[in-house]
Amino acid sequence: MVEDRGKEVVVDIQSVEDWLSHAQELVPVAVDRAREVKGFPGRWKMIISKLEQIPSCLSDLSSHPCFSKNSLCKEQLQAVSKTLKEAIELAVLCMGENYWGKLRTQSDLDALSGKLDLNLRDCGLLIKTRMLGEATMPLAVAGSSTEPEPGIHSNTRELLARLQIGHLEAKHRALDTLVEVMKEDEKTVLAVLGRSNVAALVQLLTATSPCIREKTVTAICSLAESGSCENWLVSEGVLPPLIRLVESGSTVGREKATISLQRLSMSAETARAIVGHGGARPLIEICRTGDSVSQAAAACTLKNISAVPEVLQDLAEEGIVKVMISLIDCGILLGSKEYAAECLQNLTASNDNLKRAVISEGGIRSLLVYLDGPLPQESAVGALRNLVSSVSMEMLVSYGFLPRLVHVLRSGSLGAQQAAASAICRVCTSADVKKLVGEAGCIPPLVKLLEAKSNSAREVSAQAISSLVSLSQNRRKVIRDDGSVPNLVQLLDPSPQNTAKKYAVASLTSLASCRKCKRLMISYGAIGYLKKLTEMDIPGAKKLLERLESGKLRSLFGKK
Repeated sequence: MVEDRGKEVVVDIQSVEDWLSHAQELVPVAVDRAREVKGFPGRWKMIISKLEQIPSCLSDLSSHPCFSKNSLCKEQLQAVSKTLKEAIELAVLCMGENYWGKLRTQSDLDALSGKLDLNLRDCGLLIKTRMLGEATMPLAVAGSSTEPEPGIHSNTRELLARLQIGHLEAKHRALDTLVEVMKEDEKTVLAVLGRSNVAALVQLLTATSPCIREKTVTAICSLAESGSCENWLVSEGVLPPLIRLVESGSTVGREKATISLQRLSMSAETARAIVGHGGARPLIEICRTGDSVSQAAAACTLKNISAVPEVLQDLAEEGIVKVMISLIDCGILLGSKEYAAECLQNLTASNDNLKRAVISEGGIRSLLVYLDGPLPQESAVGALRNLVSSVSMEMLVSYGFLPRLVHVLRSGSLGAQQAAASAICRVCTSADVKKLVGEAGCIPPLVKLLEAKSNSAREVSAQAISSLVSLSQNRRKVIRDDGSVPNLVQLLDPSPQNTAKKYAVASLTSLASCRKCKRLMISYGAIGYLKKLTEMDIPGAKKLLERLESGKLRSLFGKK
């Protein structure tokens, strides 16, 4: 009950129905008191307009099927009742002779208007969205589970709903709980997460409280890493606030925001959007000054972004080349160095200006030093492969390029070995270079690479050998390797999957001047392969077939 002069009689209100009745009783009293106030007519007129909207909201809320089943309704009615009581008290105060000063009263009226807006908005969300139904949905409807626990899904839905309604402090409490729940049972949260929940989290990234922003980005980082809602995050506008956190957030905030961008940047469209929102500069700055985890995440993000050709110029203008080379030299974690090498590989794939920039900043020397590790990585070799055609062989030799290639061919991953063979193909443009490559010891590991399971690795190895054997001293090195002829003959296989055929033919043609090699080719079945390749018009196949068949005939006549 509410007395005529606006003083509330103390009653014990327990049920949601009681709170509904209480709020409904307060509305006409609040409206009447507001109409009696003479001062600040504009502000009170706006407040009255909002008060008059409350009865219909309460009616719609009470008619919802889940009205009495969810604590959100009761809490919302409590919030509405509290605001209505404040409206009555403020109206009574404004009608008195000794009310507060003008500025304070204006501030109080604006605050009351804001609370009414919040109440109306929250009621609308509860009524118009699926929030109430989702928050009270029984486990059997919410989703399947091998071992269902009563109430888990409904409790999680209610927790997520609390991120969307109420004042900031209430959302903060819900956020605290959500972060803890996600640490213990992330799958349950993901199972019931909706787009509106994601939107609410994104909005909290712009909260004035640094603590709320930090906890929010922690939750968003978990969502991004889960890989289940990247599209929702991006479409709800998560990129700009994440980039601002990378620029000026707390240590934890920067780390979590950078890791979030790392995951989201795996999409080319999102990578372009990150650059479009000004994300390149703060990410590059993190690579310069960030802690180990943030630095690695920023380097990975820039690696992902650098795979998008349209943004390379933007990255170059922000100074990415120098920073990536510095990371290769001084990166805190090995992962940072690897991401930096991949980034340089992307930057130099087809852009001549960036190739020149990497060379002028000393990138070749840094990449070569990086290859001295026990397991040389493909990305560094790939970057070097992109650069070798743009510098003189004299410079490469002075930097120790060839011994590093041999090290990669012997100890690197298959991808690194393939990139090294490709680099050999690019530098072997003269007899002098081919001689240096042969003397460096590249031929034995190249012959071994002919046995790789990867078709592309076999192809590039055969291509490198076909180039090297045009020089007689290299030809002798290949002949001395017992595996060379058998491996090359196997690459005469006419199947479409074998793309090394023409290089195998070229290599064997050079080796056919040796009688021992010709006999080996014949004994390993080269003639049968070459007949099929001749029908397929593979270059050089017919000529090599004729040489082998003529040698076979002379051998038969010689025996007679």
